[in-house]
Amino acid sequence: MSLTRRQAIATGAAVASQGLVRLPAGATTPRRPRNDILWYRQPAKEWTEALPVGNGRLGAMVFGGTAIERIQLNEDTLWSGGPYDPLNPKANPEAVEEVRRLISERRFAEAEAMANDCLIARPVGQMSYQTFGDLFIEMDLKDEPEAYTRQLDLDTATSLTRFDISTGTITRKVLASPVDQVIAIRLSATKGANLRCVLRLETPQDATVVATSQSRSGEIRVEGRNRSDQGVPAALRLAGQLAVKASDGTVVVQGSDLVIEGATEATILVAIATSHSGDPVATVERQITGAVSRSWSDLCKRHIAEHRRLYRRASLDLGTASALPTDERIKANVDTDEPALAALYFAYARYLMICSSRPGTQPANLQGIWNESTKPPWGSKYTININTQMNYWLADPANLGECAEPLLRMVRELAVSGAKTARSIYGARGWVAHHNTDLWRASSPIDGAAWGMWPMGGAWLCNALWDRWDYGRDRAWLSAIYPLMRGAAEFFLDTLQPSPQGLVTSPSISPENRHPFGASVCAGPAMDRQILRDLFARTAAAAVVLGKDDDFAERLRKTRAALAPDRIGAAGQLQEWLEDWDEAAPEQDHRHVSHLYALYPSHQIDPDGTPDLARAARVSLNRRGDETTGWATAWRIALWARLRDGERAHKILRSLLSPTRTYPNMFDAHPPFQIDGNFGGSTAIVEMLMLSRNNSLHLLPALPRAWPNGSARGLVARGGLVVDLAWTAGHLAYARLQPMYDGTIEVRLGNVRRTLRLSAGRAMTLKGSTLATS
Repeated sequence: MSLTRRQAIATGAAVASQGLVRLPAGATTPRRPRNDILWYRQPAKEWTEALPVGNGRLGAMVFGGTAIERIQLNEDTLWSGGPYDPLNPKANPEAVEEVRRLISERRFAEAEAMANDCLIARPVGQMSYQTFGDLFIEMDLKDEPEAYTRQLDLDTATSLTRFDISTGTITRKVLASPVDQVIAIRLSATKGANLRCVLRLETPQDATVVATSQSRSGEIRVEGRNRSDQGVPAALRLAGQLAVKASDGTVVVQGSDLVIEGATEATILVAIATSHSGDPVATVERQITGAVSRSWSDLCKRHIAEHRRLYRRASLDLGTASALPTDERIKANVDTDEPALAALYFAYARYLMICSSRPGTQPANLQGIWNESTKPPWGSKYTININTQMNYWLADPANLGECAEPLLRMVRELAVSGAKTARSIYGARGWVAHHNTDLWRASSPIDGAAWGMWPMGGAWLCNALWDRWDYGRDRAWLSAIYPLMRGAAEFFLDTLQPSPQGLVTSPSISPENRHPFGASVCAGPAMDRQILRDLFARTAAAAVVLGKDDDFAERLRKTRAALAPDRIGAAGQLQEWLEDWDEAAPEQDHRHVSHLYALYPSHQIDPDGTPDLARAARVSLNRRGDETTGWATAWRIALWARLRDGERAHKILRSLLSPTRTYPNMFDAHPPFQIDGNFGGSTAIVEMLMLSRNNSLHLLPALPRAWPNGSARGLVARGGLVVDLAWTAGHLAYARLQPMYDGTIEVRLGNVRRTLRLSAGRAMTLKGSTLATS
């Protein structure tokens, strides 16, 4: 063949040649409309229709084909290139000072041109997350499949494909075990429908593929290297190993493929590793050896128990789920609101978090861990001017706090490269990161000054790490993040610049937006000042808790007070820039709403505490509009929830849960796919039901009329408080509070407020509109 199987499937040639695509409309339906299952009547034709499984390190996208099954494979350390120093050879503190001077003289275009020439990284881009390749299972089907169904069970983290042929039923199950560190596939056929299939591994990486077999078992081994990128040499060795065990029949070699003949059951195990943290060949051999020794039943039990340990901590019920397939539910939601679809979206986001970010793995990138390309959109990197932070908004409120551990390790590593960037470019202490990083923890500004000349990425990541402390109050976590926070704060103590309005950053940008003067670079955009207010306050607070650095904490408090304040513009809006440029900016409906960081995810703006700024934020939101990209839609939902406008939040949520912003497999559609929208949108759902801050808990602050009845279990509020709640006819039925620590909290419901004394481990139930205790 002149095409690979993957290419043939992409063009439709392989499927068409089989003559097996005419599946009946009356496919099977799950016996009950469970709301933790995604299911479909047809195989996936596109990657964004395939179903994801993952164990935090390994990912697979299951297409559910009949004659040809495609399972696309990922490993979280398989990136292009290798360790590299992206420092621009012209970059130095003198160049930064000259850019500042041009900005102060309002010569913005010249400042941006100089930043592009002297400060932006070389290479201009960063390295990309890679696909390992594909496993194809080609079946010799003599007739047309019937009664087809495929599904993803979120509770067992298992994909199922089932269909009938004239001689019986074919079933495939796929899981990614976090315990045994393999992707496991079970093929089975009822008696008379014996399996005959070809197993093929294909990879776009520079690798060799070799198959061996022995009676009822066989192996395919892949060994090679990753790809070079933008002049950065390939530095990773990679290995993959597939092992198959058939219950009967035979397994034989056919070139670099394996052929299963006459079996009724077969188990396929896939292990993948790179040299990022060891010998990949030895790693996959060890993992395969361990997994092969276990029965399919044992593999499943171990996998499901570990998955449920996290998944079953929290849940959301918004009513009976539709019996339609998932893709049809998404389409129907345009005209007929289905509250249960939002609950499924929340459950799916928790599933994706568990599958893409576990202790010891890499953090979830722009696509989690799932990517079919060697050149994915935006490199499928870590975009740290909103997207990576949004990925982790969900972790703590959804009771998955340990899933944020990879973020801490990434920031620790980034702070090392960021310290060199701070010294070399800015002549400053501490550390800095700009708007992107990658596996190699590059920290220089990239892409161009209009995007990359933003020194706040590390500071915002520190604020995200603080959230883990604020929810869980784990002193060990605070001790781990404090040096990172202190280093980030030191950088700004050295680099803040005086202005008539107060201290500001320079050079910087308001992320990815342009001001009216033909450029993006500027001094003191609102978001920078807002992020620094949080960073300085939280670093000082951490010092107090840990009993250290009193003088440093006091300096942070004084510097925070000297930052330029947020300002309200002539149109009544919250100004995005230090000056009132908003009305003349070229993009009035820009996807980023960076200047509203103070409203969400921060708590600096609040309708009660800062009503004028809250009204200005509302004006800014209305000016930006509701129609935007997937992740930006999610942010807007959270912002409207913070303004306690449940109806507006719900209206935008329905837009998010429509075919234009949600793919058939429920991946968020930027478009293209970015996983941050899934995490951010689901966090916004929590914000509609519960708002916690500063030892206070606001119940049902933005409950929409469309959700008259419902319940949530296992949500987590700041201060270490697990919350269950239920409501009927739009009114609170009860809230059960389970504190992890002793303390005092104010609970609010509408205009009712109660101050409660909580004792660790002793649950308290509040009932009805008066919050009566029992």
